[in-house]
Amino acid sequence: VSGYLIGFSLGQLVWGPISDRFGRRKPIAIGVVIFTLGSVGCAMAGSLTMLIGWRLVQAFGACAGVVLSRAMVRDLYSGDEAARMISTLMVAMGVAPLLGPIVGGQMLAVAGWRPIFWTQVAAGGVILGAVLILPETLAITRRQTSSLLQIVSRYGGLLFHRRFMANTCAGGFFFFGTFAYVAGSPFAYITYYHVPPGLYGFLFGAGIIGVMTGSFVNARLVTRFGAARLLYGGSLIGMLAGVVLALTSRTDIGGFAGLFIPLLVYVSMTGLVIANSFAGALAEFPAMAGSASALVGALQYGSGMLGTALVGWFADGTPWPLGCIILAAGIGSVVCARLVRHWS
Repeated sequence: VSGYLIGFSLGQLVWGPISDRFGRRKPIAIGVVIFTLGSVGCAMAGSLTMLIGWRLVQAFGACAGVVLSRAMVRDLYSGDEAARMISTLMVAMGVAPLLGPIVGGQMLAVAGWRPIFWTQVAAGGVILGAVLILPETLAITRRQTSSLLQIVSRYGGLLFHRRFMANTCAGGFFFFGTFAYVAGSPFAYITYYHVPPGLYGFLFGAGIIGVMTGSFVNARLVTRFGAARLLYGGSLIGMLAGVVLALTSRTDIGGFAGLFIPLLVYVSMTGLVIANSFAGALAEFPAMAGSASALVGALQYGSGMLGTALVGWFADGTPWPLGCIILAAGIGSVVCARLVRHWS
């Protein structure tokens, strides 16, 4: 999983500039082909090292569609309307992590692990067929005429743009906490509170439904209240959930419910925070939406990987480190969201 996330995060930095130069449709198609070939490699891997290597290839191709779909939204929409459409996109994308573990778990039990990757090969073929009929959203007249090296060099300018970075970091801090939840919740639920392993999938699914619900609410409200305000509101609620979580994980007040409920509230706010942070960041650079989307994605997924690592580094046999990490993530997100509103 870590190998996949590394490829998924760094690969975005490659696809973004390419799409600004050559359009969105062809890079996505190439990415799907690479993902499909990586899936074949995974299915036929003869060792763990080969499997991890092919997972990197798979992730490098898979991230093209994710990063460029957001750029395509920015090609077609702007401002709060872009935030609304990204929220709608997140609702649809939430189905995959909800159904994936369930379907994959059943396939693993019945047929082993290799058919899981052959299923991804088939999915890659279906996706490629859909991409081939997908209209191009970046007109030739709007594409970057600079060389790819020059386009990549502009990442430096993005890193020093304060509104871009404030939006990016607001989402990055929140991703930091969300990935800590993904890494730490199995221990907290199963090992510490003795939840049956078979029930964990349903508890994790509740979090995915929470993200989808938050995204749906954001899509309905963002054109009324504005992306910056909802970004701050979602971050603030997440921070307050972190305060409760830090308290209950330290004192065991409320038992399992005292842990589960604030975690669910925090994760549900991902639907508000991430969509609005992406829309706010991409709004600053409409002429290079691919590169901007790539840098936002890489930084936010990178912060997520750090969150998973810290859960392990500070593990002490209780959910307390998880509570502290999520509280810190909420505070960081609120500070950055406040800066977004201040600089808007």
